[in-house]
Amino acid sequence: MRSETLNTRNSIFAQIREVDFILLTVTIALAMYGLIMVFSASYYFSISESGNPFYYLIRDGIWVVLGFVLMCLGILIDYRVWNNKVLILGLLGVCFLMLILVLTPVGYSANDASRWIKLGPISIMPGEIAKMGMIFFIAWFCSDNPKKIRSMTRGMFPILAVTGVFAVLIVKQPNLSTAITLVGIVLALMLVAGMRWIYIFFLVGAGAVGIMALITGVGGYWQERFTTFTHPFDYEATSGYQIVQGLQALGSGGLFGVGLGKSVTKSLYLPYPHNDFILAIIGEETGFLGVLFLMILYALFIWRGAKIALRCGTEFGLLIASGTVLMVAIQVILNLLVVTSSMPATGVNLPFVSYGGNALMIFMFMAGVVMNISRHIPEKQEE
Repeated sequence: MRSETLNTRNSIFAQIREVDFILLTVTIALAMYGLIMVFSASYYFSISESGNPFYYLIRDGIWVVLGFVLMCLGILIDYRVWNNKVLILGLLGVCFLMLILVLTPVGYSANDASRWIKLGPISIMPGEIAKMGMIFFIAWFCSDNPKKIRSMTRGMFPILAVTGVFAVLIVKQPNLSTAITLVGIVLALMLVAGMRWIYIFFLVGAGAVGIMALITGVGGYWQERFTTFTHPFDYEATSGYQIVQGLQALGSGGLFGVGLGKSVTKSLYLPYPHNDFILAIIGEETGFLGVLFLMILYALFIWRGAKIALRCGTEFGLLIASGTVLMVAIQVILNLLVVTSSMPATGVNLPFVSYGGNALMIFMFMAGVVMNISRHIPEKQEE
């Protein structure tokens, strides 16, 4: 029995050693970087909210551990197992059901939004799971016939229909930022799958018109955010407060930063500094070089993921790896634009780094799946 257990452990470690080493190292580095910065950014907020300076560190640490477990599962399970109609449609069904439930009394509301389903101490954010669901769906849908995506009726319409339903349900939470991110991931992945370029201009244009119509038609909170980002200092005491605090934090960091743990802005000036605006605290404490180091880690993740996608040898693997890379890249770009006030403030988390268990575990699992894909690259494609 002991011999069998040792053999099993050796087999597991052997499989982990076979994955792309750079991608594995970068993923671990990003998760650890995030854990450190969440603790630093949340220290005073945690004392104010719970009286315990380690409250968010402990919670984020638990999610990091669970994320590593999911990453290992992604590494150990052959990625081709997911290319299954029952599994994919089941995942879509679960996503749809949760997006419906979150709009009912079952959903948990906070800050005038209902985006979570609470199961005891666990909070599930269906919008985050929907991103992963759409990546798997597109990969499965297009893998049997790559040319199908070039057809409006047989290829594009089913994907856009599912995306539209998910996006509308997410907007109703309301959570416009997650809906925009979801649509961006889907359109980019459809382009990778072979969709004609002419359609992307039409779809992006239609989407932009739709967003503008929604903002101007609904008004209120969304319209205020849209008009604030161009001149945030004119609204410093109201809707521009968070943006202004973020910009001041970034600017005060200089080249080397004020020092880890020494941020002034996180001392109850910047609301929820460990969430979507954590990059501002990173810039203040570690300076331009600290932000540059983080961006290099993201660039390495995207580079290795893209390289695996191009070499995997299967359409399904190509689209899964590409979708994961696109999900990370799009969210990094959007978060960077928001924190620097280059676009309206939206709730887009910084992958692997921002506080939030749902997003972190999904990113870790998808990174594990990409690493599993790297284990199955044909030998002739290896370096």
